[in-house]
Amino acid sequence: MLHLTATVEAFKVHREKMNDRISNDHAHLGIKRFSNRNTKAYQDGALDKSTKELLGLVASMVLRCSDCIDYHLIEAVKCGVSDAELNNRNIALVVGRSIVIPHLGHAIETLDILRGNEDTVDLA
Repeated sequence: MLHLTATVEAFKVHREKMNDRISNDHAHLGIKRFSNRNTKAYQDGALDKSTKELLGLVASMVLRCSDCIDYHLIEAVKCGVSDAELNNRNIALVVGRSIVIPHLGHAIETLDILRGNEDTVDLA
């Protein structure tokens, strides 16, 4: 089984590679507009970037997108979001109900890796 840290690193590399391919090899006006809008949406504004990443994280959990969860956790950690702030993931559970529970577990594992707490990750 692939070690989870390697999985998170592989995710980062693969995401960057595919985003480059989408942007360069397969881009059309709609993709370029979406990409630009997406980039601008997460910049500081009335809400700071870290708050927007938390909003993206909750939406990703409710939508049950593990890749999106990983992305927003990585970005939130880069922004310096604390564990106490990330514990508000329970909002996703309230909104999405019990179907979110597996994705909450996924987020906890990814956060453990990002925080260097891999000893808490069950690799069995």
